[in-house]
Amino acid sequence: MIFLEADVQGAFLIEFEKRSDERGFFARTWCEREFAAAGLDVRFVQINISRTRRRGTIRGLHYQVAPFEEAKLVRCARGAIYDVVVDLRAESPTYMRWMAVELTADGCRMLYVPEGCAHGFQTLEDDSEVVYQVSQFYTPDAERGVRYDDPCFGIVWPLEVTVVSAKDRSWPNYRAGG
Repeated sequence: MIFLEADVQGAFLIEFEKRSDERGFFARTWCEREFAAAGLDVRFVQINISRTRRRGTIRGLHYQVAPFEEAKLVRCARGAIYDVVVDLRAESPTYMRWMAVELTADGCRMLYVPEGCAHGFQTLEDDSEVVYQVSQFYTPDAERGVRYDDPCFGIVWPLEVTVVSAKDRSWPNYRAGG
């Protein structure tokens, strides 16, 4: 795997190192040793999958508060997404900044989202499927969210927003430090 530092401190775009032949290719998407060598000492405890029917749908932006903060490793298994990370760590030099990357099923890359960051995505194609590993068990009482249209961040989504869940529309606007 090739680890490329992203625009939010601690986030990485990870490219597969493909081994190709007449059958297609093989690539590793997780190796504890390679992650540790890149400075990412993480243990994943769950693997989640989401399939989204409609292009333009937004899921997120979600995070969990301490002591249940979670790192995520996100991959698009079908279709395409615009994947967004918002840094909510007050001590971080990239605090309150956001970044985005396009992940596609054919793109052979993943996004590592560090603890303390909100994460969400917009589907760029119908029937997009996302697989993500997380470092903490889902804890409903620790779940929080950031509004996709919060003026505090000014996230620019590439498509018209077609669907957002009632829960994701209900998150309050973010207040720095709280």
